[in-house]
Amino acid sequence: MMQNTVIKHLFVTNLPDRLDPGVLYISIEYATAAHLCCCGCGVEVVTPLTPTDWNMTFDGETISLWPSVGNWNDACRSHYIIKRNQVIAALPWSDRRIEAEWQRDRTAKERYFESESETACNETAELPAKITTRPNWSKRMKNWFRIR
Repeated sequence: MMQNTVIKHLFVTNLPDRLDPGVLYISIEYATAAHLCCCGCGVEVVTPLTPTDWNMTFDGETISLWPSVGNWNDACRSHYIIKRNQVIAALPWSDRRIEAEWQRDRTAKERYFESESETACNETAELPAKITTRPNWSKRMKNWFRIR
């Protein structure tokens, strides 16, 4: 059972040293969100906001965090979704399902970073053989006066 069924959001640059219950702290600059577990156990939950981790949606009034938060390494093993500032309890997962999710997550990260690496290599390969530079300011001024 969730102790906090509503969570408010607070945009911050840096996460505070001590988190308050019922508050989802969001640092856009560091692409991270953090809160105390909504079950009330007091465990700090950090959710990185990346293409392979969590996504945060702000609709101008409320926050949603996806996918669900599963505290599989903590004693509470709570599992919930944050949708429009509402904390929605989700069904518990078996150890087998948790392991399968961790494997899916590792595979997703490998694929993502592999494709990012290939994209960077392809962008470098597509640079022109001869790079032309623009004349410096003084040469441009001389050319401009010659034309006039």
